[in-house]
Amino acid sequence: MQLLLTDRLTCARCGPGFGLVLLADHLVDRRVRDGVLGCPNCRDSFTVVGGFADLREPPRGALPPGLAGSPDVDAGEGGRIVALLGIVRGPGTVALVGGPARHATLLADTVPELDVVAVDADTRAWTDHPGVSRIVSAPGLPFFSGVLRGVVVDGRLGEAMIHEAARVTASRCRTVVVSAPESAPRVLEKAGLNVLAAEAGTVVAARG
Repeated sequence: MQLLLTDRLTCARCGPGFGLVLLADHLVDRRVRDGVLGCPNCRDSFTVVGGFADLREPPRGALPPGLAGSPDVDAGEGGRIVALLGIVRGPGTVALVGGPARHATLLADTVPELDVVAVDADTRAWTDHPGVSRIVSAPGLPFFSGVLRGVVVDGRLGEAMIHEAARVTASRCRTVVVSAPESAPRVLEKAGLNVLAAEAGTVVAARG
């Protein structure tokens, strides 16, 4: 997990107004391999093991199966994701949530200076990759509001997660919903975004 990402992370238990403090046990090339992210408000802690951060609210239990599977470096769908986000160069941070997380390594390799957060339980089994941080979160996204340069979210995760994706998207940046339910445009507009396109199960919206 990228060290600088910790400045954007919030407590899953207390909400987006409460940041986390990192106690790193093992750092390699400014990446957190092992450590603990603690909340000064509720005193709960979230582990980072092997570069993978578990940012679920308690009770946590065993990780459920994710939607991402293995990393996909096929330029087809991955290239489409890059185009929909409309980002050609960093710096900045984007999140790929659910199934789209499989394209994290391709996105990091394609867009210079871009930090990519792959949010899905399946990423725990992945090998670390430069430019990619691997996390799981529940019930929402563990970021301050309006701090991400883009979010691609799996619509199968439900309306609440689509709303979360919109919440963390910065001004003049895009939220993309794939496998989008019919309600996705309404949810995004309610969250303050402008819908740019909606077709073939994909919705693209931007914060003005």
